[in-house]
Amino acid sequence: MSAERKSFLIRVDPALLDAVQRWANDDLRSLNAHIEYLLRDALRRAGRLPKVAERSKTTEE
Repeated sequence: MSAERKSFLIRVDPALLDAVQRWANDDLRSLNAHIEYLLRDALRRAGRLPKVAERSKTTEE
């Protein structure tokens, strides 16, 4: 796992955040981990995930 992590604030519609929180709970993930999972999956599907990030995630699983 990467030692360096960056944090940032994001403004999100409360209904959207509640829906993502419920999904995270269903998948036994933290909200933060689930948002990161969703972003990584969307980037991978769009062919925009850098190869380094793809490899590092594979080694984490």
